[in-house]
Amino acid sequence: MNTILLRINESVARITLNRPEKRNALNAELLTELRAIFTTLSSDNSVRVIVLEGAGKAFCAGADLEYLQKISEYSIIDNFADSRLLQETFHTIYTCPKPVIAKVHGAAIAGGCGLASVCDFIVAGKDKALFGYSEVKIGFVAAIVMVYLLKKIGDTRTRNMLLTAENISAMEAERIGLITHVVDDDLLDDTVDTLAQTLIKNSASSLMITKEMLRNLHGMSLEDGLRYASAMNAFTRMTDDCKNGIASFLR
Repeated sequence: MNTILLRINESVARITLNRPEKRNALNAELLTELRAIFTTLSSDNSVRVIVLEGAGKAFCAGADLEYLQKISEYSIIDNFADSRLLQETFHTIYTCPKPVIAKVHGAAIAGGCGLASVCDFIVAGKDKALFGYSEVKIGFVAAIVMVYLLKKIGDTRTRNMLLTAENISAMEAERIGLITHVVDDDLLDDTVDTLAQTLIKNSASSLMITKEMLRNLHGMSLEDGLRYASAMNAFTRMTDDCKNGIASFLR
């Protein structure tokens, strides 16, 4: 059975984590395949939006138990290589030029919560979705996702999630800014589809540039940020999307 399923329909790519018997737990095979798929879709002009979801009852329950047993026996070199795989997979999703929507219908725990956190949007079911970072319970550290989480929800809320290792509901996740939409579970599919169609209507190049700027502006001083923004503003005006959009608006 393929660990990941890919369907593309009307400019929307749907990536399904397909290990339902393992609650879509992460292992090296799944991470490698996920990184490769996102790399391919990033340069596929026929794809405008990407939806990431999980088969079965969970979105993703973190690391596979067999995988954890294996890495506990790794050398430092092996562990570094494995950590790089996780880092590169998260970074490939985070830097994807297309909008990425995580559709969370069940548990998103530890690495699974990290997987959702690096997406642009998280749409979650109100009753069944669950979020949490359980790493410290087993002597682990949510080291890689911490970098993204600090940018997403800030220091205070990141500390609370990572140090307590407590799971939170979709309602609480929305309140702290971890997720973007919480809806009734039976409306989850329709909400994701509506969001995808809204995004498709927007300029692909503008979405790409906006995502790039959102990444790069973090950590810049006010002056550096404004200089960068001015340059990107000028650059955007030269794109075909902008020229065609202005021409259409003025008709």
